[in-house]
Amino acid sequence: MKLASLNEGGRDGRLLVVSADMRKAVRATGIAPTLQAALDDWADAEPALHALERALAEGRAEGAFDFDPAAALAPLPRAYQFLDGSAYYHHMSVVRAARGARPPEDFFEVPLMYQGLSDPILGPGQPLRLTEDEALGIDIEAEIAVITGDVPMGVTVEDAPGHVRLIVLLNDYSLRGVIPPEIGRGFGFLQGKCVNSMGPVAVTPDELGDAWNGRLLSGIYRIHINGRRLGELQPGIDASFDYAQLIAHAARTRELRAGTVIGAGALANADHARHGSGCIAEERAHEQLRNGAPTTPYLRFGDHVRLEMFDARDVSLFGAIDQRVERYVAA
Repeated sequence: MKLASLNEGGRDGRLLVVSADMRKAVRATGIAPTLQAALDDWADAEPALHALERALAEGRAEGAFDFDPAAALAPLPRAYQFLDGSAYYHHMSVVRAARGARPPEDFFEVPLMYQGLSDPILGPGQPLRLTEDEALGIDIEAEIAVITGDVPMGVTVEDAPGHVRLIVLLNDYSLRGVIPPEIGRGFGFLQGKCVNSMGPVAVTPDELGDAWNGRLLSGIYRIHINGRRLGELQPGIDASFDYAQLIAHAARTRELRAGTVIGAGALANADHARHGSGCIAEERAHEQLRNGAPTTPYLRFGDHVRLEMFDARDVSLFGAIDQRVERYVAA
């Protein structure tokens, strides 16, 4: 099942059920007004949403219309909590190596995780807007994230997959010129993580078939900047931690409420020559280590980014994040 939030009715939008091919949609507000409301009442909402999905597929859904990703907000336009890990060692190791640093000694034992911005989460076509100049080092981080239901404190890794309700495409914007001094003060991130964005639809695990094994998502994740390929990555390989481990780590000392978003950090594969990078900082780090200086620029106003993930049949799983970087002007 695919769910989306239509840009109408307020900041949280109106819940939609979207067809498997992402061509048709129908409002699901008779079941739940918003995705968060559906997550809060998932035991009752899920079967009703599946029934509406079947009606849409069979042409019986009253009020069905053509789905336009440009009219969609993020599936979860504001979340109670976004927890982001750094599960791909080849991202962490090369970025730190370029500045003469090493990953934490216990990297493979305890996941790295921080609490990031979750209000707002930009929709797939909403631009990133910033007031300050481009010297901030504007970057993307291509990610896959899961949205949980209620998760009990101390959940085991074995039980954690059962709490995954939805999977989403996510872009975690980062300001590389702001992050180092924040971390250096011992209390970051804050300003260095300005906003996130999501692809147009959130997808239930059953909809993904063999691509989702309960812990990682397989497929090809393509990243382009101004039409130029930055990466063509495989999220299902080379991860040091999976989502079950990240959920268990996040819930070690707290309950997670329905609607918690958990990311695995910037995607990275061991074979960089084949797969490229999931963020500009990593690409620049490879250039630094290879040639002595980076050449790929960070994002500038007017630049265009596109992120999209495909299954083994080259079918888009979530639709695309397709955004421009613009200067912020107060209304």
